[in-house]
Amino acid sequence: MSGNTERLNTALAGRYRIERQLGQGGMATVYLAQDIKHDRKVAVKVLKPELAAVLGAERFVVEIKTTAALQHPHILPLFDSGTADGFLYYVMPYIEGETLRGKLNRETQFSVDEAVRIAAQVADALDYAHRHGVIHRDIKPENILLHDGRPMVADFGIALAVSAAAGGRMTETGLSLGTPHYMSPEQATAEKEITARSDVYSIGSVLFEMLTGNPPHTGASAQQIIMKIITESAEPVTKYRKAVPPNVAAAVAQSLEKLPADRFETAKAFAEALVNRTFTSATYAGTPVSGLRSPVFGLPFVVAVTVAVVALVAAAIGWLRPAVPHDVSRFSVYLPDSEALSSVAQYSRLDVSPDGRKIAYVGPAGAGTTRLWLRSLDQLRPIPIAGTEGAINPSFSPSGTHIAFLANSSPRAIKTVPVGGGPVLTLTDSLVDLGGVSWGNDGYIYYDGHLEGDGIARVRETGGKPEIVSRPDSTQDERYHNVPSALPGGRGVLLSISHGGLSTAFDVGVFDLRTKTHKVLVHGAGARYSPSGHLIYVTDAGMLMAAPFDLKRLEITGESVAMTQGVSVRGLNRVDFAIASNGLLAYTAGSALGSVRELVWVSRDGVATPADPAWSGILNGRAVVSPDGKSAAITIGAGAARQVWVKQLDRGPIARVADVGAGPEWWPDGKTVVFSAPSAAGSYRVPFDGSALPSPLRVAGNSPIISRDGKWIVYRNQGNLFGVRTDGDTTVHALVTDPGTQSVQALSPDGKWLAYMSDETGMAQVYVRPFPDTKVAKRLVSVNGGLMPRWSRSGRELFYMDNASMLWSVAVPPGPVFTPGIPKQLFSTVPYSPVTQYPFDVGADDRRFLFSRPVGNQTMRPDELIVVENFAEELRAKVRAKK
Repeated sequence: MSGNTERLNTALAGRYRIERQLGQGGMATVYLAQDIKHDRKVAVKVLKPELAAVLGAERFVVEIKTTAALQHPHILPLFDSGTADGFLYYVMPYIEGETLRGKLNRETQFSVDEAVRIAAQVADALDYAHRHGVIHRDIKPENILLHDGRPMVADFGIALAVSAAAGGRMTETGLSLGTPHYMSPEQATAEKEITARSDVYSIGSVLFEMLTGNPPHTGASAQQIIMKIITESAEPVTKYRKAVPPNVAAAVAQSLEKLPADRFETAKAFAEALVNRTFTSATYAGTPVSGLRSPVFGLPFVVAVTVAVVALVAAAIGWLRPAVPHDVSRFSVYLPDSEALSSVAQYSRLDVSPDGRKIAYVGPAGAGTTRLWLRSLDQLRPIPIAGTEGAINPSFSPSGTHIAFLANSSPRAIKTVPVGGGPVLTLTDSLVDLGGVSWGNDGYIYYDGHLEGDGIARVRETGGKPEIVSRPDSTQDERYHNVPSALPGGRGVLLSISHGGLSTAFDVGVFDLRTKTHKVLVHGAGARYSPSGHLIYVTDAGMLMAAPFDLKRLEITGESVAMTQGVSVRGLNRVDFAIASNGLLAYTAGSALGSVRELVWVSRDGVATPADPAWSGILNGRAVVSPDGKSAAITIGAGAARQVWVKQLDRGPIARVADVGAGPEWWPDGKTVVFSAPSAAGSYRVPFDGSALPSPLRVAGNSPIISRDGKWIVYRNQGNLFGVRTDGDTTVHALVTDPGTQSVQALSPDGKWLAYMSDETGMAQVYVRPFPDTKVAKRLVSVNGGLMPRWSRSGRELFYMDNASMLWSVAVPPGPVFTPGIPKQLFSTVPYSPVTQYPFDVGADDRRFLFSRPVGNQTMRPDELIVVENFAEELRAKVRAKK
């Protein structure tokens, strides 16, 4: 806990036990607490120190007691108030739900019926308070809580109590009691006498926003908004929403009249007008009266306006909600190598604090391990968080005060740590697997639990026994669930659904916590919920997408829109992106570290020519030429982030066919690529044009090759070579099980001979055996060591490299007996070294070889951390444009 929180806990000891901070506003900080005497959750609001400094504590307590007697179903009651150790505080019930502001941020506009219902119920609460002599003075969406859809007005009378207790000295605090968008003109001009009609104006403004998506008056600054409130009439609500009934539009117009006498006399009259379809207003003409042309406004009034605006400038700076969209800005966050993002491929590496001011990410801790780092956007350098060694999958708490993470230790555990540093708490070490952590606002932390049931698990944020909440549906070919992302309000959890262990076989799904069922939403990588009311997710190709999302029905309600490309998609469906409640987006772009290489054709005399001068990448492994010689299957990436791609040679396009895999080979028909995916435990086959998802070969090993007639698959398992037929015979044939390690197998085009590399003598050499009867004979082919055997397309030659990086050719005459010629040296492969990582293949004409070579001294940059400010503005604009 922070120093202030500990001090507050000490001051309130025996009465309330502070658990955590819920949020803060212009006047107070809100804490979740336990009412010890009554054993219930409460919200404790503590006035800001600068405000408390000029308030008389006794006077404040006296004034606030006048509101304690208010008892109404739509008024949040006041339980307690007082002073303790210099703190001025008041206590209210803790309501699980959201504010009207949160709902507006998510949905922008409500249905007419829902907006009218909320406004009428709030007006009923206002009328009750007005009849008891209490005026709210600060009606705004932030002060209206929604509990199961029912509005409850909070902070009733607090503004009056603070104002009265301050004795007119509010300017000393630098704080404002009002929010400019919902202020009545008399509040904006600082009139001393504020009546019930001021609250009517404010709830009319709130209703205007619920119907149109914006308050009646907007501007680039608080000063501009105040000036418009004072001088300009609100435009008709039907200008922005034609579906609004005439009586509702007339009621809104009358509630927003400049002169209090022209508004409804009571809040009750306003509520009745909203539901009375025959209501009309003499002042509602459907067009605004703008500027200072109304005879109501004379020179004295203009002078008064000017003076009032000048007087309010300082306070206006603190008003919170901007009325117009901010510009969207993008920038890359610099992270030195010693503080850079970790290169781990299969974990989530970053999260953004709810207020968008901090980024927690997985970075280096030395000795090959990781830890959490915290980068505040107002600071130049990140700082490590002590006690988080081995941490992955960071997730901020809803309050932003703590971070949950997965400790990749033995045993794995879910832990939490304060953002500012402090004791690390272990919540559970049960059912914990690697694929993600998410701290929900329902009191639970969700995580990958596929050590049992292959589903999503959760544990209370205070610790305890975990439980599995989702399980894959085997009838839908679901293998496991992971990468949870808790939705607001405890309604559900977004998750990733695997269909076979490869990233290209992942869907985005949602688990309904009420019905205990899940469903697929869209094909793609991980997903997050945006407070703008959208689902944002990433495609296999790294495109960030957005789609309207209904939190109640847990459904996508509109077409997906492409937002930005270049998001890094790493091994096993891992993407790094997060969005804050203020609309800030952070994500990673780029690739894992590795040398940039280009494909080159090398003639028999060693002359190299780029296959496609315009293309290069992180090539890792052999580039395998297709049977027709027009394309190459290649491995791109490093470590667990390797992917299989197909590159059309000679200045052609490139396409990814598998998001996790290496060691590709072509099926003899030239339409399919086979490859290994060690992290997904197996070998796979996939159409090179992406027309289908990878399917398992169901061989118990990796590095598969296919005989030219398509009847055999030869693969490696634990250093030995095995074969199976493709005609349905499941018999496994042990081909080479000699001492040492056998690898890099290659079948001759006629299917008679198996060449392979073995270190059985202590030195790697190339051997050839008859196939499939491999035990009949064995012939040593290489001289002075041999690596990477490859057959010519004609089968009349066998090529290999020696330990000195020279390429050799061995003639193979036709006949029933393998009688190789004397090896002939061709050229040095040093420009393409290291050969163990970057071997070669033979061109379709047998006259040239496909290698890769480094491009100068270039290396791919590590993943780049990108931040987009006000991303939600861009999101809303693009979705609207799509409609």
